[in-house]
Amino acid sequence: MKETPKSSKSDIKSAINDPGFYRELLDQMSDGVYFVDRERRIQYWNKGAEQLTGYSSDELMGRYCQDDILCHVDYAGHRLCQESCPLAESIASGDTHEASLFLRHKQGRRVPVLVRVQPLRDAAGAVIGAIEIFSDDSARNEAQRKTEAMNRLAFLDHLTQLPNRRFMEISLSSALAEVVEHKDPLGLLLIDLDGFKGINDSFGHNCGDRALQEASRTLTASLRPTDTVGRWGGDEFLAIARNVNLEGLNRLAERCVALVAQTSVPSNDERRISLSISVGAALSRPGETGEQLLQRADQLMYRSKAGGRGHATVE
Repeated sequence: MKETPKSSKSDIKSAINDPGFYRELLDQMSDGVYFVDRERRIQYWNKGAEQLTGYSSDELMGRYCQDDILCHVDYAGHRLCQESCPLAESIASGDTHEASLFLRHKQGRRVPVLVRVQPLRDAAGAVIGAIEIFSDDSARNEAQRKTEAMNRLAFLDHLTQLPNRRFMEISLSSALAEVVEHKDPLGLLLIDLDGFKGINDSFGHNCGDRALQEASRTLTASLRPTDTVGRWGGDEFLAIARNVNLEGLNRLAERCVALVAQTSVPSNDERRISLSISVGAALSRPGETGEQLLQRADQLMYRSKAGGRGHATVE
């Protein structure tokens, strides 16, 4: 076995004994890492957390988790910072907690993250705070690969970076053929961004574009990896959910509504503009054509709008 040079061992030992070494080590992680004390006041915020959230350490140091800055929500859209907070539960119980949830990026979009929390203890074993490690859970590399492929084939909507209408029409035709062959149920969600004309008229087209972009990111994160969502045209999106029953389709539609409702974009004067969507979700019927399925989803979507917007109607 090759012996490690003494100078190298000495350098490593010296580095490990330097408190700054650990801060530099954590800052090199791609995962977000932060510490809180027992009152959930943020005491450390690493570079990975800055990258994943858009918030710098200077902006968050000394702030409280319960200030709801990141507006954590679960997959049902329930806000967690005031209740069911994994950090608070870990501090109270002394146990480790893990959860899949969504944080709100500084730019307004929803980011799916896997969160792991464990208590911090002093030398006597008393809980003095907690550490949270969170990582991007959006399969970013796979999404980038698909985006590049669609771009080459002119199937990409360049504003939202989603598949365009041409691609979605082809995907729907393929999905319906699979229904006939394999008898797997198929769900279609027609999604309209509420009040889009008002955003354009009141805040300008740049703000309207940002609203479409952030809504598209949140919808992508809300749906399953096997689902396909694209821009259908204007302020409308279309999502194809393969192998889903009526209950599962309803869960997907409600999740999309809940998570977009937790999304906002900044106006030119830095006011936050809250977004909402109306969804019509139709489960395919035997012998139904793509045109008929789309027509049903469209009618259901307008029923949602008539019900006050920010709703999903599933059938």
